[in-house]
Amino acid sequence: MNMHRNKILASVGAMTAALGLVLVTGPPAAAAGKWCNHAVCIETYDTGTYLGRVEVSVVNTNQPHRIRAWVWTTNGWSANAKVEDVAAFRTYRDQVYPQRHFPSGTRLCAEGFRGDESVGLPCVTLVD
Repeated sequence: MNMHRNKILASVGAMTAALGLVLVTGPPAAAAGKWCNHAVCIETYDTGTYLGRVEVSVVNTNQPHRIRAWVWTTNGWSANAKVEDVAAFRTYRDQVYPQRHFPSGTRLCAEGFRGDESVGLPCVTLVD
């Protein structure tokens, strides 16, 4: 009975690890699109590995907040979006302008904050 339970636990652990790997790698972006995680979204308007403009948005709650966002890539580029006091039920939006090509496989991420609390971290992998 104990061996059977250990096999089940090992199988569940392997499936959890595999699922975690899928979530960590994120979706590929060969075309313009929008990717969200919790209250934060990033949107690209270019195809392939070129990023001219990236929009970041943070959905606010029923309370006014000071909202900010940070956008970066895994190869060293980053930009802080504006800091803005946002009224209740408003969505914060800002754009950053990398205006460059990135190596295929580079990850683009954005983290949004309400006050000092992180409220989402979407990432996408740039591919040709």
